[in-house]
Amino acid sequence: MPQPNMQQMLKQVQKMQAEVARAQEELAAAEVQASSGGGMVSVRVSGALVVKEIRIDPAAIDPDDPELLADMVLAAVNEGLRAAQELAAQRMGGATAGLDLGALGGLGLPGF
Repeated sequence: MPQPNMQQMLKQVQKMQAEVARAQEELAAAEVQASSGGGMVSVRVSGALVVKEIRIDPAAIDPDDPELLADMVLAAVNEGLRAAQELAAQRMGGATAGLDLGALGGLGLPGF
């Protein structure tokens, strides 16, 4: 098996680190929205998985059925987090696209 070109691999790692840092910055600024209950509850979640806002339509507040409101909030938050995780996977996947990470396997680095 030919020896990997260490200088070329170092350049690839540096490029990947820069791309990952840029993707993380973009994710911190990106937001997704999700809702439940026909839009009665909506949430905004950052790409860094921080819930930024929860809005509840006053019509969703039924003092006789607080469990329904809790379920709507839970559903909206979970959908928002799922959408934010999907966005993060897309952005972070793009940060390493085109890099030959297979050559790093010979270095015994965990995860490569």
